[in-house]
Amino acid sequence: MAAPAPNTQQEMRRRNLARVLHAVADGGPRSRAAVAARIGLTRTAVSTLVDELLGAGLLVELGPGRSGAVGRPGTALALSDSGPCGIGAEIGVDHLAVCAVDLRGEVRARTALDAANRDSDPGPVLEQLACLVGEVAGEARGLGLRPAGLAVAVPGLVARGTTTVVRAPNLGWTNLELGPRLAEKALGTGSGTAVCSIDNEASLGALAELWLGGHTPPPGDFVHVSAEIGIGAAIVVDGELLRGTRGFAGELGHVPVHPEGRPCACGGIGCLEQYAGEEAVLRAAGLDPRATAAEHPGPGARIDLLATRAQGGDRAVLGALAEAGSALGTALTGAVNLLDPQTVVLGGALARLAPWLLPSLEHELGRRLAGPPPVSVSRLGPDGPLLGAAHSVVRAVLDDPLAHRV
Repeated sequence: MAAPAPNTQQEMRRRNLARVLHAVADGGPRSRAAVAARIGLTRTAVSTLVDELLGAGLLVELGPGRSGAVGRPGTALALSDSGPCGIGAEIGVDHLAVCAVDLRGEVRARTALDAANRDSDPGPVLEQLACLVGEVAGEARGLGLRPAGLAVAVPGLVARGTTTVVRAPNLGWTNLELGPRLAEKALGTGSGTAVCSIDNEASLGALAELWLGGHTPPPGDFVHVSAEIGIGAAIVVDGELLRGTRGFAGELGHVPVHPEGRPCACGGIGCLEQYAGEEAVLRAAGLDPRATAAEHPGPGARIDLLATRAQGGDRAVLGALAEAGSALGTALTGAVNLLDPQTVVLGGALARLAPWLLPSLEHELGRRLAGPPPVSVSRLGPDGPLLGAAHSVVRAVLDDPLAHRV
């Protein structure tokens, strides 16, 4: 959907500053003339906007660049690598992670911690996360960066337009307001950050795929399926995340695939998560989930175990992954019929297991659909939600540079 036309001079200036920043961000270093040609403004107007962005520390001049035009080359402009940065954080069932990303999209600082967060008291978890955020923000400031905001990915439902986690079954959290807690603990005086947002990890993973997935051209419509302990999905339509009325769109993990099947922690029966989630696959492979988690703690450890055994030809694991792929294909059939996406993308832990999931998944789609969409594997893997969180802050800076001047 096109943005509404600005109706004041200040809004017009704000919009044009953002257009200049996005032109440089999308095309790499560009001269003023190249920016003017791309966004349809005069060179004089663009030069005025560029001077303001240079003064704000959002752009830098690299020296003479090649524009392809006749005459003296113009000075190449690039996004600053020492201006605002985005702080992204992730609360996983078995880990916490934080990173800082500069305006050029480079990860400049990162830390992670193994943590048993299942059925945990939120207080200590947020204390630990706040410490990690402070550590990364401090490292970023030491590199000349200014944290512009914090975005946090959580494995649960987040009410649209709020920072309230309505339900995170695998954490055992319900109706928890995270924004004020983190704003007080991680965004207090001296943190340098200004904004705190909370979002579903699958949604941020899908945004990361849209922005960083390396698709040429980027698909405008796709379903992104990801997994940690549970299974989540997010839907991108016309290049925008489809959130739904309450912000709960994409709960593929709780779509019933066996209506009279196993009970689920969400209160439903026969949900996909009970047949294709990590614990379900471990059980189907003859492995006790709790014992396996104790022997293989940490993010991705059980997925690595399954992948290693699958590579070694373990028949029980191969059978469990084939069953999980079929269940995924059954659930995705409904999504594809409803949405008609260009493609389906497997991300998160599913990317690691894709070689053994895809055959049965694609078979299920093929026998249920006429002309099923292609299924691709994300190159971002489990980093998608964390990177999506940090980049969401960066894009907020690009969209409203006036709010992030020095």
